[in-house]
Formats: sequence, structure tokens, C-alpha cells
Amino acid sequence: MSSNIKVQRICQHCGNEFTARTTTTLYCSHRCNSAAYKAKQRVGKVEQSNKETQRLKSQPIEQLKAKAFLSIADTCKLIGISRRTVYRMIERGELITGKAGKRTIIRRSDLEQLLFEQPRTVAPQPEKQPEQKQFDIADCYNLTEVQSKFGISQTALQNLIKRNSIPKIKKGWFAYVPKVVIDKLLS
Repeated sequence: MSSNIKVQRICQHCGNEFTARTTTTLYCSHRCNSAAYKAKQRVGKVEQSNKETQRLKSQPIEQLKAKAFLSIADTCKLIGISRRTVYRMIERGELITGKAGKRTIIRRSDLEQLLFEQPRTVAPQPEKQPEQKQFDIADCYNLTEVQSKFGISQTALQNLIKRNSIPKIKKGWFAYVPKVVIDKLLS
């Protein structure tokens, strides 16, 4: 049964315009039809392969979730942290461990309790330091003056300022420290 219909269409594979004899024709030729079919099959195989790969990657995690006791390596895989971090948690007493021969084991229920049932901690807010006495720049040395007057290196001066919480006034490129405090410390 032939059709006298002539419909202008655009090929779904190559994008060229062609004259179709039916309203359902998608491709301009048998070659484009075959190429589109092969591309569709290829995409299906790639998706299936990706799903299988994903299943295989998640399989060890599912097996670890089923275990009652975990080794250090298993613990690292399960929660995604380094071995050193696990050992630090053990040293701080956050994780309770046991021994099976020479191997260290961790009960998975203890691990879940640590991670999920422990109340979330909020970072401590820095304490407000009492306001320090404001000094006038005329009553201060700049850092080079302190170094030359007292014969002290820059590193030693910075450590001294930090260790004794000496107030430092920044003005432009220069930093100033109170004469009274420096004279008291270094004299």
C-alpha cells in the first residue's frame, strides 16, 4: 500500500531536511536509522555498565554496615576519614576499642552512637578580652626602634609581643608598641 503523502521533515540523526511519505518517519535513510539505533543501544549499554559499577562500588560499604565489629581500615572506609584520625579519636577516648588477637576492633554500634546520637557541638565563642589601655603614638616605639635600642632580633621581638600580649598599634606601614611596657620588660 503506497501513500501519496509528502511531508517535509528533519532527520532525527543527521539533521538534514527530507521528504517523508508517512507522518511517523523519523530518519531520512536506512543508514541514519541504523546509526541512530546503534547509538541508542550504545547509550543503553553504557548506562547499564555505569549502574553495575556503582553497585559494585557501594557493595563493600553495605557489607561494612552489616558487620557488628569493624577493623581500623573498615572504620576509615565506612565514615571516610584517615587512619590517623581514627587513632586520634581512640587516644582521646571518643572511640572504645577492643582487641581480637593483635587486631584492634571497634564496635559499629559505638561508632554510630558517637556519630549520630552525640549532641552537635558548637564552636566555642572567643572570649572578649578586656579593653586594653589606649596609648598615643607619641608614647610608643616603632618596632625598628625597639630592635635597635635593645639589640633584639625581629623574631624575638614578635615572640615577646605575642607571649606578653603587648598591645600593638598599626598605623600605615608601621606597628607601634607602648614605651612603658617595652621598657619595663627589656630593661
